[in-house]
Amino acid sequence: MNGRRLGLALLGLVALLTGPARAEPVVADLSSHLIAITTGFTGASVVLFGATDGAADVVAIIRGPERDVTIWRKGKIAGVWANTESVTFANIPSFYAVAASRPLNDILSPAAATLYKIGTDHLKFEPKTPTDPDRARVFADALIEVRKRANVFSPSHEKIAFLGDRLFRTTFFFPANVPTGTYLVEVFLVRDKDVVGGQTTPLIVSKVGIDAAVFDFARQNAVAYGAIAVMMAVMAGWIASLPFRNT
Repeated sequence: MNGRRLGLALLGLVALLTGPARAEPVVADLSSHLIAITTGFTGASVVLFGATDGAADVVAIIRGPERDVTIWRKGKIAGVWANTESVTFANIPSFYAVAASRPLNDILSPAAATLYKIGTDHLKFEPKTPTDPDRARVFADALIEVRKRANVFSPSHEKIAFLGDRLFRTTFFFPANVPTGTYLVEVFLVRDKDVVGGQTTPLIVSKVGIDAAVFDFARQNAVAYGAIAVMMAVMAGWIASLPFRNT
């Protein structure tokens, strides 16, 4: 979306807020609701823009599809480093990013941040099997750090910029290794350190083109895909050896 189209969209949002109905305290949209992963995909950016019904702070969160995640701890066994213990957490977002108009601690109470799971410190890490809370916290912190290094959990929140008193925008970046699936984009209106309004909109991250066809084939026909992969590897090795057969 170019600057002119984004500006017109923002004006349209203001019109919705200032009209007779005044139905919502905050309205927002994305520059695109689809991130298409093709061959050579190196990442993508999506602009979030919107308007409020008056002076307030805004927090936006993007959550990827939730999945069970196992995090391992390595230890030495007979002098060799190996995975020795693990904890599996249920329903962990595969991607998590936050943007805010000011530092989260300045605009949100701990209770509100916990209730709406705003910030990685307030995500729920629930082990699938009974685990000592202190041990679970150690593994949860390790999981957060691993996700941050992979750039699928944001290490800090992005800045939401206001254009005047009501219009706002920010940009979220998605790395090349972004997981596929349906994402939820949540926008919260904050006053007096509490959430007073919000909106949720979907975002789709999907493989397209030949990459999508190969991915779907591999998922639906795992045995056939494995056999083809082995055959191609054997053929590649045989072809690579041909120049040396007559030497």
